[in-house]
Amino acid sequence: MANYMWQKSSYSHEGANCVNVAVANDGTVRLRESDAPATVLAIKRTALHGLIRALKAQGTGIRP
Repeated sequence: MANYMWQKSSYSHEGANCVNVAVANDGTVRLRESDAPATVLAIKRTALHGLIRALKAQGTGIRP
C-alpha cells in the first residue's frame, strides 16, 4: 500500500468514525474510514466535488 499523508477530515469528530483524506501523486483524492484503514477509495477531484454539490443540493447538511 502506498504511503499517503493522511489528514483527518474537519467534519470528523473525536473518537471513532473518522474520515481520512489524502491526495495521491496522480492527483486523485483518497478516502478511508479510520475503522477500516486498509480500504481506500480513489476518486477524481471533479467527481468528488460533483458528489458533494449534489448532496448539498439535496439538503443532506453536507457542506463543501
